Amino acid sequence: MTTKEAAARTTLRARARDAVGRGLDRAIQTGALPDSPEARSVAAEVSRPANPEHGDLATNLALRLARPLRMAPPAIAAALAAAIDVEAAGSGAIVASAEAAGPGFVNLRFSDSALEATIDAIRADPASWGRVAADAAASAGRRVNVEFVSANPTGPLHVGHGRGAALGDAIAALLEWTGHRVTREFYINDAGVQIDRLALSLWARVRELAGHPAAIPEGGYHGDYLKEIAREVLDLEGRGFADLPEDEGVRRSRALALRMQRVEQDRDLADFGVRFDVMSSEQLIYDSGRVDRALRLLHERALTFEADGALWLRTTA
Repeated sequence: MTTKEAAARTTLRARARDAVGRGLDRAIQTGALPDSPEARSVAAEVSRPANPEHGDLATNLALRLARPLRMAPPAIAAALAAAIDVEAAGSGAIVASAEAAGPGFVNLRFSDSALEATIDAIRADPASWGRVAADAAASAGRRVNVEFVSANPTGPLHVGHGRGAALGDAIAALLEWTGHRVTREFYINDAGVQIDRLALSLWARVRELAGHPAAIPEGGYHGDYLKEIAREVLDLEGRGFADLPEDEGVRRSRALALRMQRVEQDRDLADFGVRFDVMSSEQLIYDSGRVDRALRLLHERALTFEADGALWLRTTA
């Protein structure tokens, strides 16, 4: 990235903040404001004023300098505004004017040349304007894993999952634009009691649809979506699927339910404009033996104990 490109990508707010800082240095150097190590340590800040007629940005630096300089804020604001105005008179300045106002604010107005240069930079590269180059960011090369949505594959996505998708994707995008190397992960909870209940519930709906008496198990899933999946299963596997031995029928219902729910979830998320780099299966983590190895390692380090019929992590250690 050239110096010109880097300058074009710097925000107007950041450049205005730097101009305020230089104005403070100038006011101290010229004697308009007393020198003070404590005052020099106060960082310049700028924000948009509540009333746009007051300017493009404003700083309350004078109010924050009142105590270390032992001066009235309006007097500090007047000296600061005059010092900033010295730079504003030059070509290429970000600030066109600085004006002391109220109890100690300094209102700033952008120069036309700064606005024009920024607009030209945006038009030249609208898709990436504002992005922090990875090699220029303080976070350069830092890897971040953002895991979001991760809905249980036991039913359709709902509006809460949509909120999580929008929030997670926005966080991932923001991290990418600030120079991080981001991985988007969806963690699939495809193991455990809730999946066993899903399999039993689907098997009951398949049997019911085929004309056999069946009941949803205690703690099972009663949603109509399982009736739709049951119809798809029979269309796909044939009516004889409902006559399989129960163990085999439940086992195959488990696999079919997980696959169909994941396909539907992926389709909904794609329609929503959300993508993932990694899909992590809880079942595969168990099957790989990594959970057992982790528990064994914790046991060897005396970090687990048994109580009330369960294995506990000794978090106090």
